Amino acid sequence: HGGWRAEWFPPGLLCAGAGYGESDWILTPRDIPMMELTEQRLTAVRRQQGLASLPTFIDGRSPLKIPARTKCTVLLDQGFLTTAYPELKVSGGKGSKIKLTYSEALFDERGKGNRNEIDGRECRGFADEFLPDGADGRLFRPLWFKTYRYIQLDIETGAAPLVVEDLYGIYTGYPFDVRGSFESDDPALEKIWETGWRTARLCAHETYFDCPYYEQLQYAGDTRIQALISLYASGDDRLVRKAIRMYDLSRSYEGITCSRYPSHIPQYIPPFSLYWIGMIHDYWMHRSDDAFVRSFLPGIRTVLSWFTEKIDPHTGLLKNGLPHWNFTDWATSWERGIAPESDSSGSAITTLQLAAALDDAADLMRRYDRPAEAKEYAAISAGLKKNVYEKCWDASKGLLRDYIGSLTYSQHVNIMGILTDAIPHKDQRAVFERIDSDPSLTQTTFYYKFYLIRALKKVGLADRYTEMLGPWQQMIDIGLTTFAETPEPTRSDCHAWSSSPNYDLLATVCGVEPASPGFATVRIAPHPGHLKQIKGVVPHPQGDITVELQRDGDILSGQVALPGQLTGDFVWNGKTVKLHPGVNPIRF
Repeated sequence: HGGWRAEWFPPGLLCAGAGYGESDWILTPRDIPMMELTEQRLTAVRRQQGLASLPTFIDGRSPLKIPARTKCTVLLDQGFLTTAYPELKVSGGKGSKIKLTYSEALFDERGKGNRNEIDGRECRGFADEFLPDGADGRLFRPLWFKTYRYIQLDIETGAAPLVVEDLYGIYTGYPFDVRGSFESDDPALEKIWETGWRTARLCAHETYFDCPYYEQLQYAGDTRIQALISLYASGDDRLVRKAIRMYDLSRSYEGITCSRYPSHIPQYIPPFSLYWIGMIHDYWMHRSDDAFVRSFLPGIRTVLSWFTEKIDPHTGLLKNGLPHWNFTDWATSWERGIAPESDSSGSAITTLQLAAALDDAADLMRRYDRPAEAKEYAAISAGLKKNVYEKCWDASKGLLRDYIGSLTYSQHVNIMGILTDAIPHKDQRAVFERIDSDPSLTQTTFYYKFYLIRALKKVGLADRYTEMLGPWQQMIDIGLTTFAETPEPTRSDCHAWSSSPNYDLLATVCGVEPASPGFATVRIAPHPGHLKQIKGVVPHPQGDITVELQRDGDILSGQVALPGQLTGDFVWNGKTVKLHPGVNPIRF
C-alpha cells in the first residue's frame, strides 16, 4: 500500500535472555495474529471553501490543483466511523501547510446532534499537520491509526502550487473472521447487528479498547462484554485469552487487578477485578481449556482476599469508603459513576458484585479439586446475600435499597439482587417489573443494561428483549454508525460495551448458551418476542450451531443444526426436547 509496508528480516540471537533488569532483549511469542490492513476509500466531499468547485480527488483519479498563495478547506466524509491510517499523496507545494483534523462527528454550540448533518457545524478533534518539501509523489502517513468519520483538510499554499493526488485510509483492526450472524423479519434488528459489530471491531486491535477515539485502553468491565461478543460473532478466542492474561499480569502488591491494562498509568476500579473473575468463568463455560483457566486460580484468590478483608463485621456488607475508584455505571445521579453509600454503610451494589464473583470462584475451585476453597467462598457469598437482604430490603416498596438506611433505590442493586438470588426467587419477577416500570429509580445506562438483560432472562421475561432495543435504534436514527458510550450527550461515539445486542440477539433471542463447562453441551431456549422469523449462527469449537425458527401464533417450527458430536436441550414454553448432532426438526 503505497510503499509504506516494512520489510521484516529473520530473527537472530542478540544475547542470552535473563531475568528482568538483566537483559534488554526479552521477547515472547506473539499470541494474536497481525492486524488487518485493508484500503478504504472516503465516500464523499461534503463541502469546500476557497476553491472554484467541489473537488473529486478522493476517487484517486482526479488530482486537486491548488494555486500558490491560496487558503482552502475541504470536508470529507467516510460515511461511517472507522479506524485507519490515512494516506495523503501530494506533489509540489513547497512551503505549504496541510492540516488534517479527524472527528467522530461535527459540532455546533449544542454539541454533536445528528451525525449526518453538516450545516452550521464544524470539525473538531485531533489533528496532524504536514509540511510538503516540494517533491513529487510524497506520501504522508501517521505512525498510529486515526479514528474518524469526518476528515477536514485545511490547506495553505506558499509561493508554489500544490497538487493533492489522493487521500484514503488503510483500515486496521483485529482480523476477526465473522462466523456468527443474525437475521429476522424485522430489518431494524439487522441494522443494530451491523452497527454493533462495527462498534466491537473498532474497539478491538492489539488489545480490546474502551473506545478507539479517546483512551484506547482495555478496561475489564468493558472487556467482559467484548469477549462474549467476540466468541458469539466470530468464535476467535485469542484476543479473549490475551485480555484475561493481561489482567492477571496487572495485579498489584495489593492483590487486585488494574482496571485497565496495559497502561503506563496504573488505575484501580475494584469492581472490575470482580468482573475479571466473571470473565474467567465465562471463558470456562465457553471453552474446554483447563490448563489455561487453572493458571488464574492464584490471582482469583488474591482479588477475593482483598475484598473479603474489607467486609464490615458490624453490617455484614462491604465497608464504606473502599480504596480507589469504585465505579459501577455512568448513572446520571451518581458522582463519577460511584454507587452511593453512607458514613456507616457500604454499597449494597458492590457487596452483591462481590457475592457474584465468589459464586463464580466457588464453581471454578470446585471444578479444579479445591473443595475447601469452594466451600469457603460459597459460605461468604451466602452471608453477604443474607445481610444485604435483611438490612437493605424495603418491604413497603418491594425493593432493595442502595445501602443500609438509604432513601435511594436503583435498578443496579436490584439487578444484582436478582442475579445472585439475594432476593428470594419467588419475589424476583415482581422486583424486575418494578425496576422496569419506575423511572424514579436510578436507571442503568448502556453498560449496565447488559446485566439488566441477564436479570430479564432470569425472571422469565426475555420475550420482552426485542422491545427494549429502542435506545439502540435511537442512536441509529440520529446518524450514529457505531454505538455510543452513554445516552446523549455522549463523549465517545464508539464504545464496545454498548454492543451487547450482538451477544443477546444470539444468546437471548436465538437462545444459544452453553449448558455445561467447555460448551460440552448446549441449551437453546429462544425468545423471539415480536418476531415471526429468526435465524442465528453461533460459532462453537466443533463447528457452527444454526437455529432457524418460524413462529405462527403459539406454534413454533423450524430446525436446529448442531456440529460435530454436540448434544443439548431445546426449551420452549416449559417443554424440553433433546438435541442430537446434525439437523434436529423443531415443532411445538
